[in-house]
Amino acid sequence: MASKWRGGWALLLAAGCWIATAPVVAQTGGAQNLAPGFAGIALTDKVLLMPVDVELFSMSAGGINEPRADWTAAAQRNMREAIAARKQATRIDVVELAEADTDAFGELIALHAAVAQSIALHHSSGSTWALPTKGGQLLWSFGDAMAPLQAKSGARYALFMWVRDSYASAERKAAMVALVLLGVGIPLGAQVGYASLVDLQTGDVVWFNRLARPTGDLREPGPAKESIDSLLSGFPTAK
Repeated sequence: MASKWRGGWALLLAAGCWIATAPVVAQTGGAQNLAPGFAGIALTDKVLLMPVDVELFSMSAGGINEPRADWTAAAQRNMREAIAARKQATRIDVVELAEADTDAFGELIALHAAVAQSIALHHSSGSTWALPTKGGQLLWSFGDAMAPLQAKSGARYALFMWVRDSYASAERKAAMVALVLLGVGIPLGAQVGYASLVDLQTGDVVWFNRLARPTGDLREPGPAKESIDSLLSGFPTAK
């Protein structure tokens, strides 16, 4: 799993989502987050909650991100608890993909990660990387690739979440102190996440949110809840 996502992590860094002085970036639900014509979730609609695609890293002195299975396990546990609390407070009919079915739909989870990175780069990052053909609108679709999820669950929508988090090692922090004396700043870690609501009938991404910041800690329940709340800020309400 770790090697599978090294390329994706590098893409995020190249796209400028993480720099030493990066500000908190969390979209909050304006028109930019919604696909044209999307009127919201109906009370009769069912939303399929996909497993959160999350991995945590320790940043070495040289800036290499090294996967930490123990941290990732803690993050999965904390995020599940935070999501469960949100489910109880919503009027939306939310069902979860059975753990036994996760592997069967692993390719779709990976496909979402690739598309979400494209949306973050070409839609959420500003005009520099914007695609003229999109006209600044959220116009991304999976086509009929997501149809098997609807056939399996009977849900109208699926909610995908992808999160990567890194933390400076003791050696990295020591290097930072030494370089500060020379007037050089280096990053000590970053939290990057994407959340996408996909219409399983059309394959269209109807809502998207991005989180990119140098703070946050998924290893602890309280901060993990704050991260989930930030990632899902502006999520469409049921009507």
